[in-house]
Amino acid sequence: MPHSKNQRKHRHHSHSERRRQPKRLTLTAKQQQMFDELLRTLNLTFANKKLLVQAFTHSSYVNEHRIQSCKDNERLEFLGDAVLELAVSQYLYKAFEQMSEGDMTKLRASIVCEPSLAQLAEELHFGELVLLGKGEEMTGGRKRPALLADVFESFVGALYLDQGMDAVYLFLERTIYPKISEGAFSHMMDFKSQLQEFIQRDNLGHIHYEIVQERGPAHNREFVSEVVLNNETLGIGTGRSKKEAEQHAAQQALITLSQKKEQ
Repeated sequence: MPHSKNQRKHRHHSHSERRRQPKRLTLTAKQQQMFDELLRTLNLTFANKKLLVQAFTHSSYVNEHRIQSCKDNERLEFLGDAVLELAVSQYLYKAFEQMSEGDMTKLRASIVCEPSLAQLAEELHFGELVLLGKGEEMTGGRKRPALLADVFESFVGALYLDQGMDAVYLFLERTIYPKISEGAFSHMMDFKSQLQEFIQRDNLGHIHYEIVQERGPAHNREFVSEVVLNNETLGIGTGRSKKEAEQHAAQQALITLSQKKEQ
């Protein structure tokens, strides 16, 4: 039976509506499983799973699949950057009572910088979950430090929106805070200041430095320094100046103390 004009018009209208509807982001079973596994590993739940997926959605994926552009992770990254700075600042303020504002600023910068965040994202296997466009995938985007650092920030932003600051603190207690306490970011710091903080924080006693040896000709002098805690040598360092030798001794002492703490 031939369709009436009105039926044909309605059918055409329905096709147009379907075409006009925005594309939805749908995960494969494997992708869904990987997200579930991540949450299990981190002991987290998300009330709004869309936020979690958005945190791992790169703009190249959105553009390629013609999904609404506001669903990529760039806005979450913007928010996560600010949340991360606040959370790290608060930790440093409370954990290092004697540290100056200048040193806290330097240490924070070394924690929230691209290389550090990229390494954290890599340890959590974030790169494996990122939704990428084919071009970005082919050029190794999944392992690109800038992309990984951005994903770490967007994840923090998503977690904050979903559950607030307390959830962010708990996440950082499992990922970043222990590393700060172990001195993992101290390559950007004054090792002597870092060691002093470590000693004071745990009330370990009193430290002092001794230049135990000077060697080489005057124009190429080398100094050897020891850092001593309660009559026990914690670290030995060498340098072209007494200050440099003391810094290297302090660095060695930090490693020794961290290892003792793990035992």
